[in-house]
Amino acid sequence: MKRTNAYHVALTGMLFALALVLSVLESWITPLLGLAPGVKIGLANIVVMYALLCMNRRQALVLVVLKAGFALLTRGAVAALLSGCGGLVSMGVMCLLLLGKQRPTLFILSAAGAIAHNVGQLCMAAVLLGSGLALSYAPVLLVSGLVVGWLTGTLLRALLPSMQKALWKDQ
Repeated sequence: MKRTNAYHVALTGMLFALALVLSVLESWITPLLGLAPGVKIGLANIVVMYALLCMNRRQALVLVVLKAGFALLTRGAVAALLSGCGGLVSMGVMCLLLLGKQRPTLFILSAAGAIAHNVGQLCMAAVLLGSGLALSYAPVLLVSGLVVGWLTGTLLRALLPSMQKALWKDQ
């Protein structure tokens, strides 16, 4: 079945809504886990990875930009810059990994994306705050990126069949 532009816009809207719900859920769960400040689980990134794997790079990019725009509206300019920079670097790394002849595992893709997201945020924080303060937090964010990357990759692997079925993936 040929997919129209309206279909892609509607699907992107549904994925964005799902990303927002996952982001809110994450904001409720994260404090209960006692994670270090600034460390998040990255549940909304499952949606971006789904778009990257099952749709196309453009749709994934739209979701990254929409997430940064939502951060701007709800948490301000600094949050939007951190979200956007982290999301773009993460997506860039995942796209590069997917260009290879051998497709990476979801763990590798997710962990590399999470670590790249944290590196992108650290770079933006270094610009905003000064390099010393931001870079001193790098070990915490890099280790946490590996752990949450494993978690989101595992969740995506478990959810991917259901997401494909629910979102009418028939290609």
